Amino acid sequence: MSKAKRGIYAAAISPLNADGSLNAAKLVTYCQHLVTDGGCDGVAPTGTTGEGTSHAMQDRLALPAAFQQAGFAADRVIFGTGAPAAGDCVALTRAAVEAGYNNVLVLPPYYYKNVSDEGLFAYYANLVEQIGRDDLRVYLYHFPQMSQTPLSPTLVTRLRREFGAIIAGLKDSSGDFEQSRAIVEATGGIAEDFDVYPSSESMLWDGLAIGTAGIISGSTNAFGARARAALHTAEGPERDAAMDEVRSTRDLASKYPMMAAMKQIEAWRSGDDDWTRMAPPLVGLSAAQKTALRADLDALAQADV
Repeated sequence: MSKAKRGIYAAAISPLNADGSLNAAKLVTYCQHLVTDGGCDGVAPTGTTGEGTSHAMQDRLALPAAFQQAGFAADRVIFGTGAPAAGDCVALTRAAVEAGYNNVLVLPPYYYKNVSDEGLFAYYANLVEQIGRDDLRVYLYHFPQMSQTPLSPTLVTRLRREFGAIIAGLKDSSGDFEQSRAIVEATGGIAEDFDVYPSSESMLWDGLAIGTAGIISGSTNAFGARARAALHTAEGPERDAAMDEVRSTRDLASKYPMMAAMKQIEAWRSGDDDWTRMAPPLVGLSAAQKTALRADLDALAQADV
């Protein structure tokens, strides 16, 4: 097993069955699309965009085996395994590593608020010690707007010092580029093999310039190919133009509830309206939002002609 490949990741949306359960086989097929025609280097299932915390434990525990059975490359998946209960986090992580997937994205325990760095350190230390494998690679998940449980640079560097390569990186969903910079400066970024991933492709090249590893984004479910084009364009006017396109599609996606919009776009792409199912308490786009999103996508396609 190896560390996750750097580059462009999609925080993959999750298909649901009629009873609200996770459709694992369909998710695997979708992730295969994302790493081929979808333009992504890898996928991060069961994160925020994948409604991970809304899925039943039995569904989350079974998911890595479905990826294994499909032969999905281990270095192209970072499974979301965070949970408020330390034991659930351990169980989810163990299911991933036992299926051959050693890269995991771990939210802090997010129910209790205003907890200390000491308590958060104990949570992650428990995970590392309970799994007990040197090949485990933990990506810390900093999303203070959602979790209300920030991960400070001091805590991140302490975890890195204590557990070395096992603390492999951090996804920064704060939306604040200066926060990503602070983590890179505290850890050394990719120069020290610590992979920081901002959550917006609009930060792609600015992040790479300071030592980030790429991006993990919700909107790359629909627009990963545009981010890939910008990533592989040589510096100069063509790259600037490509990044302008990336920012415009990110702005388009951000006009709508991200998970619902990405699911609606996939429903249109695949011709499968089942993709619009959401796990409560989230809901799909309203009729007005669907109309507006369709118009925005049509205008984008027209501009590409």
